[in-house]
Amino acid sequence: MEWFTASGYWLSRLFLTRALAAIYLVGFVSAALQFRALIGERGMLPVPQYVAYVPPRRAPSVFQFHYSDRFFAAWAWTGALLSAAVVAGAADAVPLGAAMAMWAALWVLYLSIVNVGQTWYSFGWESLLLEAGFLAVFLGNTRTDPPVLTLWLTRWLLFRVEFGAGLIKLRGDPCWRDLTCLYYHHETQPMPGPLSWFFHRLPRPLHRVETAANHVAQLVVPFGLFTPQPVASVAAGLIICTQLWLVASGNFSWLNWLTIVLALSAVDGTALAELLGLPRHAPAAPAPLWFEVLVLAAAALVAVLSWWPVRNLLSARQRMNMSFNAFHLVNTYGAFGSINRSRYEVVVEGTDEEGLTEDTVWKEYGFRGKPGDPRRLPRQFAPYHLRLDWLMWFAGISPGYAREWFGPFVERLLTADPATLRLLRHNPFPTAPPTHVRARLYLYRFTTWRELRETGCWWHRTLVREYLPPARLARP
Repeated sequence: MEWFTASGYWLSRLFLTRALAAIYLVGFVSAALQFRALIGERGMLPVPQYVAYVPPRRAPSVFQFHYSDRFFAAWAWTGALLSAAVVAGAADAVPLGAAMAMWAALWVLYLSIVNVGQTWYSFGWESLLLEAGFLAVFLGNTRTDPPVLTLWLTRWLLFRVEFGAGLIKLRGDPCWRDLTCLYYHHETQPMPGPLSWFFHRLPRPLHRVETAANHVAQLVVPFGLFTPQPVASVAAGLIICTQLWLVASGNFSWLNWLTIVLALSAVDGTALAELLGLPRHAPAAPAPLWFEVLVLAAAALVAVLSWWPVRNLLSARQRMNMSFNAFHLVNTYGAFGSINRSRYEVVVEGTDEEGLTEDTVWKEYGFRGKPGDPRRLPRQFAPYHLRLDWLMWFAGISPGYAREWFGPFVERLLTADPATLRLLRHNPFPTAPPTHVRARLYLYRFTTWRELRETGCWWHRTLVREYLPPARLARP
């Protein structure tokens, strides 16, 4: 079938697949380094307890049949090694069937992790990575030209990411409609980056321009992805620029980077090759019949499963970041349908004193990414995902978001659990665990230019109330 492939997109596919494998690598490394404290055998939400009451049909995963921390670590590091191999070009150096098997293995490996990750893996970018990884199975490799249908399916995924996010904003918080949401967003977003303070201090008219530009980028530009070239490339370029703006202004794990990767499916590979002085077309054999059949089957599957996200997009009660099946295929996406006007942070402290008095000295635990010490400039971590830090942001919004895991977290601080302490930046009790741990809720705001010059603080914080009274381990 002559229409089946698009030889001019060979370079676009090359960049897309290598970058997607790099994001897989980040995801697997993040899982390998953090799982013991979060979902390990002695973690805050242990996998064995979870799979005991959640059947495999609801959460298909290899860990439904066997779990140990050693097995999970081997599973995650296997995914990391395979991802690194694909980044290095292994999938392009093997026959087409072997390349498809490598991508399918990455999808299965990560699906098994996400489906037992519970609240720690409840973010939209987990499903987005799985859906993009599934489509990559049908992108082929250098042995054949890129399939047109898979490129269109990738654009359809990108469209749902952008248009879904635009609709959820338009239907949600009124500040999106009156263009004032960015008066607050840079300050109250889950994990600010090193430039977020400066973005927040931009003039308010520019914040309104930012908001209006976001509406255009998410509600108008995505339709350009389905138009002929060069319009599709221009639409992709505008999405990429918008995402880079978000990368600079905050930490959103790999959400923005993966959106950029998906946009490469709409970039005219011929023009890109000419720009880089590379061949317009790469020599490749015709697609084998079995490959064409598999791509057609995948396209039919996506078409059928698209009913649920399309219905959701058209619904006045649109839901964001939801999977309609246990395999995280053809999901619905969205972000920041509502914006917090104030930032509340849970500050966790401990003491090594046996008796508590008004003069008790409390020492603060330092987190890697979330705001704590007012003098500490927020750091850049994305695309790496600090799962505990993100959940601490939700805990500050409402204790209900932390009901499952905050108590176990405090208990592990009281026992100086090594895996938990490795998730933190600073442990104020390096030689012996504390006798008591407490948590207090603070109102945080970015300082003004004057306050920054006078105090050297990026944040100003005010005590609101007690979040958790002093707790200690029960005596035998």
